[in-house]
Amino acid sequence: MIANPERFNKAIALFDAANAQDPNQDEGQPKELLYAWRMTEMIGRFAPEASEVAQLAVRAQHIQRWTVPRSNYPLGKPGYFAWRTGLYRFHAETAGKLMQQAGYDEATVEQVKAAVGKQDIKTNPDTQLLEDVTGLVFIEHYMLGFAGQHAEYSEEKWLDIIRKTWKKMSANAHVFATSGGIKPPEAFVPLILKVVSGA
Repeated sequence: MIANPERFNKAIALFDAANAQDPNQDEGQPKELLYAWRMTEMIGRFAPEASEVAQLAVRAQHIQRWTVPRSNYPLGKPGYFAWRTGLYRFHAETAGKLMQQAGYDEATVEQVKAAVGKQDIKTNPDTQLLEDVTGLVFIEHYMLGFAGQHAEYSEEKWLDIIRKTWKKMSANAHVFATSGGIKPPEAFVPLILKVVSGA
């Protein structure tokens, strides 16, 4: 239930305008704008009764991501984790400022920032729902492209990636993914089944 549709639509429009500035293209669209649309489409499929906070959070998940490149941080795992933490904070702050422009109250802004900032994944339902939608979108839309960039990865490496994605998702998302809710790339179905079966 959207409390104020005009305010909600204004926030979504501001998010989309920010992501439309992405110079990187994917299927003829700014990359992060297309990602945001896919996130909204997925939450509509997976959790059509999702809260307003969750709907805003999924749309802002990667907002202006290209402005914080990985190359700004040191190489290696510590640098990678520092980059990811910095991204979460950046996305949350950017989403919050745009929500304020749209007229949202501070309490709602803070709830969205908590979800986008990946706070309390296992105890905050909005954060967990965002994580579920992220995993489902990755499997359906991005896993194959990621594989193309990493052709050197072994089957065991891919099983590890799928396991890590799966672990972040809730039981409801697992059921949705394995009962026809998404269309994973055919090449990965055997690996996904291995992970699901605990192999």
